[in-house]
Amino acid sequence: MIKRIAVYCGARDGNDPAFNHEAQRLGKWLVSHNIELVYGAGAFGLMGTLARTVLQNGGMVHGVITSELAERGAIYNELPDVRIVPNMDIRKQTMMSLADGLLAFPGGFGTLEEISEAASWTTVGDNNKPVTFYNFKGFYDPLLDLFKQMNKAGFVEDPYLNSVYFGDQFDQILAFMQSYKAPAHRQYTKKFKNKKR
Repeated sequence: MIKRIAVYCGARDGNDPAFNHEAQRLGKWLVSHNIELVYGAGAFGLMGTLARTVLQNGGMVHGVITSELAERGAIYNELPDVRIVPNMDIRKQTMMSLADGLLAFPGGFGTLEEISEAASWTTVGDNNKPVTFYNFKGFYDPLLDLFKQMNKAGFVEDPYLNSVYFGDQFDQILAFMQSYKAPAHRQYTKKFKNKKR
């Protein structure tokens, strides 16, 4: 059951007003499906738009932010549930623990770093929650191509490539999350002997 989704997205609006419109649409969609939002507690950019939309439509928002970012004024002070944590590592871990599914919306370096960590943790068995990308207007097509190239080159096995979902429809993303089964984590059983000189 998907009751909470962690959304990683830009702390900026981006150059295309359509990104902001999609953030509003996602916020309304979450509320209409009785899904609570977990996000980085920011007040600006797509993050702020998404959180405000959820709250304005009667939904629930859980924010997680570092003390440094809060002190710098990035925090959205009207959140009903906000957790201030010491650093980014704990922020990411807390967001993942609070959510049932993980979704990357268009964003920048931070968005990519957070969702990539979640995907990499799948391979080692530290994340059993679905990792998804909202591929609005093909935003994540280059990343999907890179993942496929990693797979082709032998660095990402089929189960892990297939454990990450790229979609441009919220309902399809939710359907993937609801039917998701985490792949078995990697096994490291091969022993290497020191070569004699």
